[in-house]
Amino acid sequence: MRAIVFVIAVGLVAGCENPGAKVESATVESPSEEAQAPKPADTTPAKAGPQLSITPENSKIEFVGAKVTRSHEGGFAKFEGTVDLREPIEESIIEVTIDTSSLYADADKLTKHLKSPDFFDVAKYPSAKFRSTKITRTDTGHMITGDLTLHGETKSITFPATISKGADGGVSSSAEFAINRQDFGIAYPGMPDDLIRDKVVIKLDLKLPPQS
Repeated sequence: MRAIVFVIAVGLVAGCENPGAKVESATVESPSEEAQAPKPADTTPAKAGPQLSITPENSKIEFVGAKVTRSHEGGFAKFEGTVDLREPIEESIIEVTIDTSSLYADADKLTKHLKSPDFFDVAKYPSAKFRSTKITRTDTGHMITGDLTLHGETKSITFPATISKGADGGVSSSAEFAINRQDFGIAYPGMPDDLIRDKVVIKLDLKLPPQS
């Protein structure tokens, strides 16, 4: 009997691992000066590059959240953005706006709950936005820093990513990192016997064709 209980306990632990603990967490700081007091747009023609479009047809914005008992996958079906492609590529600027009402999860009931005031409150905050402020090369890829506005809170986040430019002028980029939902005021704790973990995994996959 003890052996059976032990096997069941091991199985439960294995099935309840925290996905947010398995990936690198984004560093979170106060928003950039530009986000706090926007400066006039840079209109210098010499700095502008090809504008590559970010759309649901060529990109994915997904997430993995978890409770103590299990994890859930989801994402956003509607978003738009651009990559102002510059040379070197680290000088490029990434901008994305997400329609939060397009949120989906792996269960209909959960989708509805995530849209409610307990979580994203999409009626009050219909969009989330990201604008990069710095891209730096590392030994393994890149680090992207930018202002993320989510749930009415704006923070500067830095996360690891891979970015590559194809011979045809297109750009591919991917990233997988964790953010703490508490940093953005999403504090619903969950049920007393099934608490919601604070770290949420963000998955990005961009395959942008060259400018037509």
